[in-house]
Amino acid sequence: MARFIALYLPQYHPTPENDEWWGKGFTEWTNVAKAKKWFRGHKQPHIPSDLGFYDLRLPQVREEQAQLAKKAGIEGFMYYHYWFGNGKELLEKPFKEVVDTGKPDFPFCLCWANHPWYKKTWDPKAKGKNILLQGQYYSQQDYVDHFNALLPAFKDKRYIRVNGKLLFGIYTIKGFEDCPNFIKTWRELAKQNGLGDFYFVGEDADSRDKDVKLSYGMDAIYNVDGINIHHHLPLWKKVWLQFARKYLNHPTTFPYKDAMKYMINDDCKNNGTIPVIIPNWDHSPRSGKNAFILTDSKPEYFRSLAEHAIDVVRQKPLEEQLVIVKSWNEWGEGNYMEPDLEFGHGYIDALREAINNKA
Repeated sequence: MARFIALYLPQYHPTPENDEWWGKGFTEWTNVAKAKKWFRGHKQPHIPSDLGFYDLRLPQVREEQAQLAKKAGIEGFMYYHYWFGNGKELLEKPFKEVVDTGKPDFPFCLCWANHPWYKKTWDPKAKGKNILLQGQYYSQQDYVDHFNALLPAFKDKRYIRVNGKLLFGIYTIKGFEDCPNFIKTWRELAKQNGLGDFYFVGEDADSRDKDVKLSYGMDAIYNVDGINIHHHLPLWKKVWLQFARKYLNHPTTFPYKDAMKYMINDDCKNNGTIPVIIPNWDHSPRSGKNAFILTDSKPEYFRSLAEHAIDVVRQKPLEEQLVIVKSWNEWGEGNYMEPDLEFGHGYIDALREAINNKA
């Protein structure tokens, strides 16, 4: 049966850096709560229900998230992990508490979000919006320090494995020319520490760079194409969307039901490619009129997509029947499974129904 792993954003707690960059107490909820409608029928803001505007410093919240994910049939969370080099981390507190306390008793793994942070990411109208807030740096010694910092997590019995190997995601390879050496170094360190090996996976748009990334030493790519639709569109449509955004203040929109057919391509049937299913998407809380939005997303569509994903991976080796859910709680991207005021537990129930229907 398919192994659903959900990407998890640990951003929902104040940090000194966010206080400095965006104002005291800033979290992802700041953008979510102030989101506005950009066109007729646009559904904003999205408001959480069961968990409210939570703070991830609270153990009770993390426990309730795990219980909801279990209800959905999710095997575990893939926490985004922010390590920028020279020992610099951001948003690390929630995951460290998960490791240190042993709670919740719910499987996990990590995805290294190895990209620099720019001011434009959170405030498209800000002056100096391209200012670099936090750079991403690489070095051989830092690979060792990075591994050692995560060693308690890698040794944790909850850490998710594939074919006995530690599952670890790398968000971006572009600009990371030393990635093959990083992978080689971590494989050696895993063996030295009695951990066996890693199962490295990297993000890819539509398998276009699959061969290159596998040649770096990765075991698989995860295929994110549901939000990279532009290259599927005819030229006239691309031109119109650019015009509407620039002159009509209209974000780029695409019906979710139409986008579904691009989310799982034929290569997802092959070993080395992991399908990614997206319940919903609306980046406007962060990007305003520059956002990309999948309109009219509904739990029943997501159920159908999940059923398709199960069929696609069914013929793969049991351990490799992975499906990544993007995401569990990316509220600022309108990309989440957690309960909200519109659908309640709709997306959670939809995934559970898909699993039961295909059992």
